[in-house]
Amino acid sequence: MPAQNKMVGKIDSEIKSKFVNDQHRFVTNLVFTANWVNNYFVDHIKPFGISPQQFNILRILKASGDWIPMSDVKDGLLDKAPNATRLADKLLSKKLIDRNRSDLDRRKVYVRITKKGLELMEEINKKESLIQEALDTRITAKDAKYVSEVLDKFRG
Repeated sequence: MPAQNKMVGKIDSEIKSKFVNDQHRFVTNLVFTANWVNNYFVDHIKPFGISPQQFNILRILKASGDWIPMSDVKDGLLDKAPNATRLADKLLSKKLIDRNRSDLDRRKVYVRITKKGLELMEEINKKESLIQEALDTRITAKDAKYVSEVLDKFRG
């Protein structure tokens, strides 16, 4: 397993830095952890031939269960990338999604996940995940709720 994907310890020893105060430690830890999760996730889905952004589109479409406007997909993206149409084109070429234009307004595009896309999502979800292991063994539901509330508060 690549070094960046191993479990890591306390932020102070990981980056070997002094912090001005606990708020500085919090922000540094937040950025460090976000990068760690992102790097791990990229490695986790790489064998499946899709990017995290493509996975995100498939996640949204799987949750919708039916045709939805591409504008709704863009609104639901974690990474507000302006290239959602190009990402959808790649998923379409892999036959992981279907796309249709509205008969009433040709500018409006609808997308949905295909059976092949659902099967890929299921395969990805079955692959053992270091992130899921950490959640299952070290993070309680109470911890997760608290940290989510703190992050919401931080973003204002």
